[in-house]
Amino acid sequence: MKEEKQPSMILCLGTTPAVQRVMIFRKLVLDAVNRAAETLDGAAGKSINVAKVLQALGEQPIAAGFLGGDRGDYLRALLEARGIELAFVNVATRTRQCVTMIDESAGTITELVEESGSIDAADFAKLVEIIRRRLRGARAVVMSGTIAPGGPSDLYLTCGQMAKEAGVIAVVDAQGPALIEALKAAPELVKPNRVELSATLGRPLEDEAAMMEAMQELCERGAQRVVVTAGKHPALAFDGRTFWRILSPRLRPVNPIGSGDALTAALVWRLARGEALEEACRWGMAAGAANALTLQAGEVNRADVERLVREVKVERIQRPDERQR
Repeated sequence: MKEEKQPSMILCLGTTPAVQRVMIFRKLVLDAVNRAAETLDGAAGKSINVAKVLQALGEQPIAAGFLGGDRGDYLRALLEARGIELAFVNVATRTRQCVTMIDESAGTITELVEESGSIDAADFAKLVEIIRRRLRGARAVVMSGTIAPGGPSDLYLTCGQMAKEAGVIAVVDAQGPALIEALKAAPELVKPNRVELSATLGRPLEDEAAMMEAMQELCERGAQRVVVTAGKHPALAFDGRTFWRILSPRLRPVNPIGSGDALTAALVWRLARGEALEEACRWGMAAGAANALTLQAGEVNRADVERLVREVKVERIQRPDERQR
């Protein structure tokens, strides 16, 4: 383990935070009355999960975005109680709620996602100004998730350009137009999952070779590094020169929702400390696995991360052009 350094201030930007309810059922039956054995409520949404994991790893996250209505007040109170610094714009639109249903008998996990309501353009303008101010003194900014209706598709591009001007590491975990636009600012890292990358490029990614080709395309469009996750399958990483395959520790997941966000958080944690991509991915995969051991998204235990990192395997992949030499 490396010697600990002073915590880094890391901005966690997301326009669609959520109140998250996890309901555990002994057996879930569709089209019938189901009674939950246990219900847990918490703060979530991609950027919130990133902030929670960064805090667990010893960093100083600042959660930024929009909060509205009674749910927004509840989410704010939850985050303040955890000691996470907040930089939210208060809006008229009520903060959304998402529900995770765990069926213990079938071993299935079903996620019910409420889409975000529309946000006024004036509120987006306020958020951009908040990010501009908060970038001063920050080490990195993580831009996660869908841009709420009413917002510009180039929001992450704008924030990425401001990050570059401020000398701040920019990380983008998004898909579609938001990701394509963000590439123009040459972010230090982009991290879509396989399904998101396929949808963004408009073509199937059926095997590892197709994934590698797609990752090279993202780098050609501006990304400096690319990490693509694929659920329980190995993740792939590319730094513009070398590809790696990252294999997760074997475990029995409790709830994998939020594991991609935990991976993103640990990636930026290690990259901000100057580590190489392959080593950062080792920690990222460990954090994603640790997240899957908990009932609530983004509630990782650092001791689990430090234990699991020893079980992560990182393999260098030969590029097709190298095999032909």
